[in-house]
Amino acid sequence: MTSPTTSSSERLSRSREPLDVPEPRGKRPLDALRTFGAPVVAVAIFVTAWQLLVVSGWRPDYLLPGPADVSERLGTILVDPEFWPALARTLSRAVVGFSVAVLIGTAIGLAAAGSRLLRASIGSLITGLQTMPSVVWFPLAILLLGLGEQAITMVVVLGAAPSIANGVLSGVDQLPPAYFRLGRVLGARRARLYRHIVIPGALPAYVAGLNQGWAFAWRSLMAGELLVLIPGASGLGNRLAFSQEFGDATGLLAHMIVILVIGMIADRLFSAWSLHLRRGRGLAADR
Repeated sequence: MTSPTTSSSERLSRSREPLDVPEPRGKRPLDALRTFGAPVVAVAIFVTAWQLLVVSGWRPDYLLPGPADVSERLGTILVDPEFWPALARTLSRAVVGFSVAVLIGTAIGLAAAGSRLLRASIGSLITGLQTMPSVVWFPLAILLLGLGEQAITMVVVLGAAPSIANGVLSGVDQLPPAYFRLGRVLGARRARLYRHIVIPGALPAYVAGLNQGWAFAWRSLMAGELLVLIPGASGLGNRLAFSQEFGDATGLLAHMIVILVIGMIADRLFSAWSLHLRRGRGLAADR
């Protein structure tokens, strides 16, 4: 006969075993519907509103063409041999400028987060730089660096770096003070404290800052290519400007769609990265 003590310990050990709870049926199809269905619905609503605006006669067809005409022109642009080099050149400028902005913005954010004096000195300056329109920097960039790649890169960096620095500061500010005390108790000082505690803890907010920084970099780059034309090195923004100069509304809208799609793809990538980090920390529930 089993003693009451043994029976209680057995029940306790069984209660500690992980429960094999089956995953609810239909969850994966629902996730797929949210992932792919929602963007399709959003595009359908946008195209419908666009078509209704065209049908209303608010503007003539040569100024506001319909979705069908723009889609046909978009197909023509995608097979244009001059389009892909321009796209590659624009993406190359974006990657280079954004990479430099990540290095500068991260360094400034970590330096300001580690020094109260520096934080008080440049904290408002970083926010002020973030709110400045990118176009404001172009006269200075052209004056200092001339009409070239350096001027475009300078404006892209100035547009993105403040957002990245603010992302670092926001992530550090959201860390519980106990993390810092625990790190010091365990012997982590300065570099080790930031490497093993501060940076991993601030990573979700940092990724959000990267996403916002990319948005500013992409916007700054498009503004730069609209204003600066480098002979033999045209990009998407230059092609957009050409369409506007020659009154080609269909080509203008087609290039705008390309620019929009690239921005949406980048946002989805950053959002997926952020969601992965938050789920790993138990900050996002699987619904």
